[in-house]
Amino acid sequence: MAFKTRVTEMLEIEHPIVQGGMQGVGLAELASAVSNAGGLGTLTALTQPSPEALRDEIEKCRSMTSKPFAVNITVLPTILPPDYKGYAQAAIDGGVKIIETAGTQEVREIWEMVKPHGIKVLHKCTAVRHALSAERHGCDIISIDGFECAGHPGEDDIPGLILIPSAADKVKIPMLASGGIGDARGFVAALALGAEGINMGTRFCATKEAPIHDNIKQLYVNNDERGTNLIFRKFKNTARVGKNSVSDKVVEISARPDAVFEDIKPYVAGAVGREMLKSGDVDQGIFWAGMVQGLIHDIPTCQELIERMVGEAEEIVKGRLGKMLS
Repeated sequence: MAFKTRVTEMLEIEHPIVQGGMQGVGLAELASAVSNAGGLGTLTALTQPSPEALRDEIEKCRSMTSKPFAVNITVLPTILPPDYKGYAQAAIDGGVKIIETAGTQEVREIWEMVKPHGIKVLHKCTAVRHALSAERHGCDIISIDGFECAGHPGEDDIPGLILIPSAADKVKIPMLASGGIGDARGFVAALALGAEGINMGTRFCATKEAPIHDNIKQLYVNNDERGTNLIFRKFKNTARVGKNSVSDKVVEISARPDAVFEDIKPYVAGAVGREMLKSGDVDQGIFWAGMVQGLIHDIPTCQELIERMVGEAEEIVKGRLGKMLS
């Protein structure tokens, strides 16, 4: 059985299951595996050191799958901004038909670049007001990110059970639900709440094809729903990361009344985190992780994960819920 929605039709995929962009993880190996399994895989542009390297990664992914895949471009405040437009041009030149975006209002410049080329824009946001703004500016699909998510959940702290239906009541374009979803139950719940598909990050990290060390994958399995820390709250750029000795230290330092970002900078450097994903040293840096860790109990292939989710979702809809109707 397949769940057909406006998302599957618009993106030309079999199942309304999207692998979101993830720094250091969204490489061709994972993206192609998700796409080959019937979902939508996503390359993370800023994982690549340059737009030229992204062009190579797009070609590599295309050699591994004949199915659609996306490129994620996330625009965030930084002292030395990357060449965002260069990455967008690389995606255009590479024939990519779907762009996932997130971040500050400057992301609109990316939309303006890609839309004339017929590229579908999937925008991730953490508030209904942001979703409506993206809709007004011509985005094709919204991914609404609940407070449970890994990465940047915004500053409103609205969990998915409220945020998803609140957005569904107002957003007219297709919408994905993101944050706290890792199995068939979350998938069906998202559809019931008004979404037309799901966007998963953390769950796809704990798969065979995820290009990270087995020790890190096992950490996702070992951690429970309490296994995250919120960092950067003090600096109005909240991020949810996995709980380990490093993120605990960041929380401890940040709690000091006189703490400034420079005090935690050595612990949160992106280069250190990316090296951790490769080395497997679970206390080397911080790693992105959502509360959904509490629902991760194995490390399947992407094919096994998606087939299991869709199969169990069918049983929930036809079986468990169907039996409740009198």
